[in-house]
Amino acid sequence: MEVFVRAVELGGFTAAARACRMTPSAVSKLVTRLEKRLGARLINRSTRRLQLTPEGCGFYERSVAILADMAEAERHASAGEQVAGHIRINTSGSFGNHALAPLIPTFMALYPDVSLELIHTDRVVDLLGERADVAIRTGPLKSSSLTARKLGAARRMIVASPDYLRRYGVPSMPAELERHCRIGLSYSRAMEGWPLKLGDQTTTLPAARGLQVGDGEAMRHLALAGAGLARLPVFTVRSDLDAGRLLPVLEGFNPGDVEEFYAVYIGQGGPLPARVRTLLEFLRENVSL
Repeated sequence: MEVFVRAVELGGFTAAARACRMTPSAVSKLVTRLEKRLGARLINRSTRRLQLTPEGCGFYERSVAILADMAEAERHASAGEQVAGHIRINTSGSFGNHALAPLIPTFMALYPDVSLELIHTDRVVDLLGERADVAIRTGPLKSSSLTARKLGAARRMIVASPDYLRRYGVPSMPAELERHCRIGLSYSRAMEGWPLKLGDQTTTLPAARGLQVGDGEAMRHLALAGAGLARLPVFTVRSDLDAGRLLPVLEGFNPGDVEEFYAVYIGQGGPLPARVRTLLEFLRENVSL
């Protein structure tokens, strides 16, 4: 039933096979077996995209409801005190590498019956579709079905490598940034641009000029390589600043704005599995930004 639902939602056997870690032929055989047992055709396979029959539409709707009930039953059953099982965490590369990774050995030592799966991506994902237990994200929630716990807030700063500043000069005023390569992100964010304080006012400069990347960690590496200026959370470049691999730029014009980080999970106050509840508490107490 679950494989059938995944095939319908993802639009094909191949996509469902990837999601379920099976082969496309195995998915096809499972659906065929299901149809034989029910004595009804659920999917027309004559087109490139799967097309549900009327019987398939009805079975799909009931299947989704049944699987949701099963998941809820398992959630309640596993909400006891035993901290064990698998946790899938979705986070950005920057947070995963600089804030989460240093804490993992301690968590694994404290809870040896828990296994962790870390997925790094800067894109916003559907927790249910990605089968993620917890996602680490910034900014306000867009879905009322999600719950968030604040982990902390990180100040941002403009940085560049010593080599880049030797070649192109150290900007002393915000206006001078116009002639510099500013590395930006290629996806939209809640807050776009680089805010800079000019007296009592704050102005926002467009972030990207010459180079865009898909994630914050790639931005950091490009800054280290001397490709341009980058505006990054301080916790992601703290070791680079201490070692002199990156230098702060225009700190006198930094408005001191912060980016808030949240652990996001599905649920609206209902019981959580002990493993997830324990991880959330551990992160809240130990994350340092």
